[in-house]
Amino acid sequence: MDTLVTRIDASGAILVGHDGSSQSSLAVHWAADLASRLGVGLHVVRTWTLSSAPRPSTWGVGYVPPLSEFETAVLEQLREDVAGLQLRQDVEVDCHVLHGAAGRRLVESSPGAEMLVVGSRGIGGFRGLVIGSTAGQVIGHAECPVVVVPVTAAEQPAEPDAGISRD
Repeated sequence: MDTLVTRIDASGAILVGHDGSSQSSLAVHWAADLASRLGVGLHVVRTWTLSSAPRPSTWGVGYVPPLSEFETAVLEQLREDVAGLQLRQDVEVDCHVLHGAAGRRLVESSPGAEMLVVGSRGIGGFRGLVIGSTAGQVIGHAECPVVVVPVTAAEQPAEPDAGISRD
């Protein structure tokens, strides 16, 4: 049986959630800038379940890899995404993947963190909500200060039906 990581120790550092969305990327940039000013480390976390994980390279017809290989695939994707953000070089960045629901796993990892940072909405959010469900959960339950990085009008994604032909 695979032992999957479900929480981390972010004591003395800033903890930030990243789900691959542009909103969470804004949150990571904001958190990295603050970590630099405070001289603390940055823990970037992505949560996952079997249904949200990318397929491992060992995936094949008739073969489903062990969960640890899905966990590795999620970590590789997170590291690639974070590298693409071109964060400040003066901040020590650690990437982590946690198995389970985002709100719960971030809250469980919040004790001792200097701060928990999330975007206002992520991949699973409903358009038009002021904040997403994960942000709402961590605001009410985290054991450290929480910052929800807002999305400005200029950063809003295009209308979901834009570009769809009406023919």
